[in-house]
Amino acid sequence: MCLIAAGGTGRQVLPALAVAEALRARDVQVTFAGSPGRVESRLVPEAGFELDTFPISGLPRQPGVALARALGVALASPIACRHILARRRPDIVYGGGGYVSGPMVLAARTRGIPAALAEADAHFGLANRLVAPLARRVFLSFPVQGRGGAKYRVTGRPIPVSSRAGSPAEGRRAFGLPGDAPVLLIAGGSQGARSLNELAVQAFAEEGPAVLHLAGIRDYERLLPRITRDDYRLLSYTDEYGLALGAADLALARAGGSVFELAAAGLPAILVPYPHATADHQTKNAAYFAAAGGALVVADTELERVPALVADLLADAGRRRQMSEAMRRVARPDAAAEIAEELIALASTRR
Repeated sequence: MCLIAAGGTGRQVLPALAVAEALRARDVQVTFAGSPGRVESRLVPEAGFELDTFPISGLPRQPGVALARALGVALASPIACRHILARRRPDIVYGGGGYVSGPMVLAARTRGIPAALAEADAHFGLANRLVAPLARRVFLSFPVQGRGGAKYRVTGRPIPVSSRAGSPAEGRRAFGLPGDAPVLLIAGGSQGARSLNELAVQAFAEEGPAVLHLAGIRDYERLLPRITRDDYRLLSYTDEYGLALGAADLALARAGGSVFELAAAGLPAILVPYPHATADHQTKNAAYFAAAGGALVVADTELERVPALVADLLADAGRRRQMSEAMRRVARPDAAAEIAEELIALASTRR
């Protein structure tokens, strides 16, 4: 049995669900642990897995009452995790990402249960740095300097079934897009990316290529009245991201761990790293795909370059084809299966 601790946003939960699906296909029982009231409370049960919850939150950067309260919750969380482990009795624990991973990996160590971690970005995050010494294996989406040896495996980012690209015709029918014109996919994550959203509406709301714009929950209602043409499809979010990938000829997106979904779809991309990401990890993520030839990188401070780049790429099918091939070369579509096999092997080492 495997217990997966993952939560906070879809960025952590969806790859963990991909691993859970791969484990279930191998007849491994899987349960999840996460925090109450976050996205895992919806996504995990919808996928058919049981979820145990415990209180946990990030630590505010400024001293004060909120920090003291968060520290108290954090100190208590390994005890709650031990209770979950005692009840579930897993053979292996997988820290799939988010604040919930650390205390669960720590609790697993105190109970003699082997544990593994996942790192979604090209920068090794603080939480993972703290608990990595307690893990038997760390699965990296990107090569990370200083993280080598048998303990660290570069697997790529697991991709859930719902994010595997569908056919162009199927995707365009699903979103009401024209079947015979280039389509630009704009995606900034479930919460959206305000600067990308503003750029997209200013540049393309009245004229330009067909657009499928996933604006995020925060900005959707504000942007909707500004769209004036039928082939600009504005949505807050979609559970059918694979169909969205299949519908598009080019993507304009942030450069979080989900860029692996673009790569697996062979979708050329203009990547705009979030400028305030921890340790500028999105720039490192984007550079990995740019170096392979599958993406162009534009700084958030240079967004005025984007409309011309979009026009040039959509007019150049040969270049898009080359970029698509480059994306596929660095994609790791079997990451979930590889991680599942490793977890099964680690579970057999429990003493």
